Amino acid sequence: MIQRGPIRELGGHAPSQAKIVIGTRGSELARSQANLVMEGLQNRWPDLRIEINVIKTRGDDDKRGLVDTRAGRKGLFTGEIERALTVQDVDLAVHSAKDLPSRLTPGTEIVAVLPRAPVDDVLIAKTPSDLCSLPENGIVATGSVRRIHQLHWKRPDLVIVDLRGNVPTRLRKLGKSEWHAIILARAGLDRLGLARRNRKIAFEGNEFSAELLPPEIFLPAGGQGVIAVQMRSGDDRLKTLLDPINDVNTRLCLRAEREFLRLLGGDCNQPVGVLATIDGTRMKMRAQVFDSEVTSPRQAVLEGASGGAEGLAAQLLEQINGE
Repeated sequence: MIQRGPIRELGGHAPSQAKIVIGTRGSELARSQANLVMEGLQNRWPDLRIEINVIKTRGDDDKRGLVDTRAGRKGLFTGEIERALTVQDVDLAVHSAKDLPSRLTPGTEIVAVLPRAPVDDVLIAKTPSDLCSLPENGIVATGSVRRIHQLHWKRPDLVIVDLRGNVPTRLRKLGKSEWHAIILARAGLDRLGLARRNRKIAFEGNEFSAELLPPEIFLPAGGQGVIAVQMRSGDDRLKTLLDPINDVNTRLCLRAEREFLRLLGGDCNQPVGVLATIDGTRMKMRAQVFDSEVTSPRQAVLEGASGGAEGLAAQLLEQINGE
């Protein structure tokens, strides 16, 4: 664990004996995200020694990860890492923010986030296709209940099948299956070096079409595109190390989105899209909530001061609920 000692405020150096341990999942994407945090810290604190500890989560286990979809998937990829944090096996936990339950393990907090990546969803298809040009009754795979409802909203003819596994596994499944397309987050593709080029993605000898889905329909999950760094509360020395890599606007937006989900009870696998953006001192929030018996979502947009993230989230929920 982090070895105690004074942290110099000036000069860009942590004490040479300082060492921290980062906990992360073992997928290629998760390790890439942990490396981004490590690089950010080492750029600011060149003398800091950092170790990455890979932790297997329930979501990584093929058998344990197969849960009733009605029960929700929040925490599947974070619970074991949070436990390692609380028992001090690791000093920091690095997560995809969209995987974190809106209520963190007591005694922990999100202390830093990296600048947000693009929040778009991407339609990856075997032949050039967008949402409108997918074949009638075409087969699309996704593991997201939000995306399922968004697809059925605009393309009720499509056949939706379940999709699990990390990003490379999902791309391999598309190449070997009879599916027409899958949906993935652009942030994960970019972080794995699979960015779209000429609206295509090359992967292991396959060339797939890659079209951004319209954001007014495919409003992202809360926290999508955000890398969150969690630590035990009250560790001021560690917080001092993390402050320089924290992106203030991204953290404000994440606070707003997570508060909206908390108030809504959005960890129960209810199909929800929510996105906060900041322009100067103003925050804009959009939300989209699907009810199981209704095809189209309840939607709302609200603007307010960026410093009032939680209050704006509460107002947005009132607007969504027609209060």
